[in-house]
Amino acid sequence: MDLLANLGLGFDTALTLNNILYCFVGVLLGTLVGVLPGIGPTGTVAILLPITFTFEPVTALIMLAGIYYGAQYGGSTTAILINLPGESSSAVTAIDGYEMAKQGRAGPALATAALGSFFAGSVATLLLAVAAPPLVNIALKFGSAEYFSLIVLGLIASVALAHGSIIKALAMIVLGLLLGMVGQDLYSGQPRFTFGFFELYNGINFVSVAVGVFGVAEILRNLESESTRTVLVSKVENLWLTKEDFRRIVSPILRGTGLGSILGVLPGGGHVLAAFASYSLEKKLSRNEAEFGKGAIEGVAGPESANNAAAQTSFIPLLTLGIPAHPVMALMIGAFIIHGITPGPNVLTDEPALFWGLIASMWIGNFLLVVLNLPLIGIWVKMLTIPYRMLFPAIVAFACIGTYSIGLNAFDIYAIVVLAIIGYVLIKLDCEPAPLLLGFVLGPLLEEHLRRAMIISRGDPMTFIERPISAGLLAVAALAIVLSLLPSIRKKREEVFVEED
Repeated sequence: MDLLANLGLGFDTALTLNNILYCFVGVLLGTLVGVLPGIGPTGTVAILLPITFTFEPVTALIMLAGIYYGAQYGGSTTAILINLPGESSSAVTAIDGYEMAKQGRAGPALATAALGSFFAGSVATLLLAVAAPPLVNIALKFGSAEYFSLIVLGLIASVALAHGSIIKALAMIVLGLLLGMVGQDLYSGQPRFTFGFFELYNGINFVSVAVGVFGVAEILRNLESESTRTVLVSKVENLWLTKEDFRRIVSPILRGTGLGSILGVLPGGGHVLAAFASYSLEKKLSRNEAEFGKGAIEGVAGPESANNAAAQTSFIPLLTLGIPAHPVMALMIGAFIIHGITPGPNVLTDEPALFWGLIASMWIGNFLLVVLNLPLIGIWVKMLTIPYRMLFPAIVAFACIGTYSIGLNAFDIYAIVVLAIIGYVLIKLDCEPAPLLLGFVLGPLLEEHLRRAMIISRGDPMTFIERPISAGLLAVAALAIVLSLLPSIRKKREEVFVEED
């Protein structure tokens, strides 16, 4: 009954005209971002984060969340039509989706992606609603030692799941932690790493980091590698599925939903891992294994369900523990902070309308996405012909105006320029920026709980080992590092990410 009452509160909040409008705007922008290969959902959320400063907190979070899971939907369109995934987790969809399009079955492929995404997103949102309250009750019993160990586990897991070299991912975590330490010391007020700039006394602006490293740096990379897009079909027909198609996609959608729901909570790239794991599973279980890579509809149904389920369940650690499982979730934490809300288990008790309103909006958003994706497919096809060089000046200008509007401080714009250059250099060095953002967001929390735990224990570091939950979390973190270094695991990681590239 409590769940029904809480969902009632959530729908009362989400179904206001203003919140429905911005939910629609979010999923529309997310679909557009997914359709147009470019900056992706992380960069888009980073760029649009400043304009949400004037919104109500729940409205801002509903729109930003819509951009994220909307991009999971939209990414499949380009993956199927032009073999160019609009979002990283849609890379595996291109394997069979593009082959179906070449065979004149683009319509069924797009319909499969939309239906699988809708079902998986709806089920995973229900799982989020059911699982969140018990996890919040557990999290409320955590002390500083447990939170420190949990953050360590989150950072280590993000390294283990990161694209490419583990050493480079660790370096990005450390760089993010160092950037997060810029500013005045939490307890003494002593300035650190400010280099004489008074503007850095309050730390580096989160929005500047997000826009610079993810938004502008990604634009620079795309300008360098922009290629001509050839749209395979100018008009998509026969969107509905045959009975045989329905029979073949039911089990993959169910399995993908379950797999994605579990893997989505993993820090780093759970949604990407879910899509590839689902594809591998379907290939092993299918009676039509020979069709995989040649247009198997199961190869679209499973991964699309998995990545959308993972997109929804990645909100579980954010809403219950205040720990981001993905760079977009780190940006969502930034949105919480901008609006004066401390992310974590207290959100459920302090801001129940926001908590449940955000969850309820995901069902609304998933419904809107089905309405948007199939009837408007002709518009999305035409959008693919827009040259990227015509889009990026407006994107950069919009990002700078939005960032400046938050604090009316020109220093934030200069910071974007510097951080964009740093981000571009890191990309050229094959260093993934995602762990950097996670380190930047979690660094201050890590330091705060470390120092608080040491103060409570009178300087005894054994407090992290003597407390059972803390010791267990640290043990899992150590195991994650060991497993990621094993030759067989490293080989599997390389195979997955080579396929994605």
